[in-house]
Amino acid sequence: MTTKAIIFMSKLQKENFNPEKGYVALLGWSINAIEAADRFDRRYVVVAPDWAEEYCEEHQIPYVPWNFERLNDRSMEIAQTLKDMGVNVAIPLFEETVEWAGAINSVLMDKPRLFGQAMLLRDKALMKRRAQLGGIRVGIFEEAHDKEDVVRFLKRVNQTLLKLDGDPNDPIHLKAFDKAGCLGHRVIRTPDEVDTIPDEEFPVLMESHLDGWEFAVEAWIHNGKIRFLNISEYVTLGYSVFVPATPELEKYRPQITAQIEKLIKTFEIDFGFIHPEYFVTNDGEMYFGEVAYRPPGFKVFELLERAYGFNAYQGLILSFDPKTSEEEISEFFPKEVVDAKGVAGCFGVYPRRRVVSRLEIPEETEEHPYFESHELTPPLEETVTKRTAFGTHWGLIYFYGSDPHVMRDLLKHQEDLDFYV
Repeated sequence: MTTKAIIFMSKLQKENFNPEKGYVALLGWSINAIEAADRFDRRYVVVAPDWAEEYCEEHQIPYVPWNFERLNDRSMEIAQTLKDMGVNVAIPLFEETVEWAGAINSVLMDKPRLFGQAMLLRDKALMKRRAQLGGIRVGIFEEAHDKEDVVRFLKRVNQTLLKLDGDPNDPIHLKAFDKAGCLGHRVIRTPDEVDTIPDEEFPVLMESHLDGWEFAVEAWIHNGKIRFLNISEYVTLGYSVFVPATPELEKYRPQITAQIEKLIKTFEIDFGFIHPEYFVTNDGEMYFGEVAYRPPGFKVFELLERAYGFNAYQGLILSFDPKTSEEEISEFFPKEVVDAKGVAGCFGVYPRRRVVSRLEIPEETEEHPYFESHELTPPLEETVTKRTAFGTHWGLIYFYGSDPHVMRDLLKHQEDLDFYV
């Protein structure tokens, strides 16, 4: 073994550790995931870049250093290192570690197909083609290698929609092939807007716009079966989400469950966790957007724990661990919706002004009975960078209450308020 590993167990883990259960590797850095693993009954190791080493030594966190951005002839070394340690499965915590998990698990489990599956779950164009082959509804999509491809696609889509001269164009969406969430997501309506795309963003995936209600799903899978299925309701994509969803969205649960089962079959998923996004149209048709094989953004795992009381990261370990028993996983998860003790939501703040000097939480937000906490910090610079596409929020505000409709309206209202003035 050439890769250095810092292997020990904290006092709590030693007390909890069940040698009959799996030994898991967490790929990526997440304090909440590490704390959940440390309180759980599985042995674990964190695989993260070398900047995490000092923290891991100080806090007695079992750790193996690895640079996920490096791809060379030593890339297989991490799989062999973990195999030599006796690790049973690698769990991706972020989009950038999904391919690594697939490659490592193909070695740990002697299942070469897992690497190909991970490639499908990383490349949005391959993903859409696989979904289409499985009979799953998708919009029109193509790859673009330059700006001319984008202009041609925009014109073709609108020609297909029978647009006449002078009619406003239907927008198209541009997405990075392999980035998480809204990163690299642009909406293009006119050929002039294509000029704003930097050349380095190509190649990209182009999609037709789907009119409908967009929502996300979180599904924990073990032995090819759904063990817990959450529907996350977006209030505005890139700004806000809450769980559980309103009854108006939850009424689609049987159709959504059927779609997830089709997705599991199409992508041949036996274990783990998926985070797909869908659109439901006015006539009740479901359209597939994309699927990720890692925890969602916007702290949805933390929102689920606030709403239901179970730790979603521990559920992640259960669903990945090949040594998890049927009885154990059946007892772990609560009953969807009915077991929720409340509704948890969060709002991603982005400054509405171009120049800001201080953080100022609006009084109506802070005094609302649903307000719980925030993770906003004072601005480091006065000039706010213009938001390209959906951009990245400056921090989250957390809410918790009893009524999903109040939560929905409250999160929507935050878009009209200034948090940086």
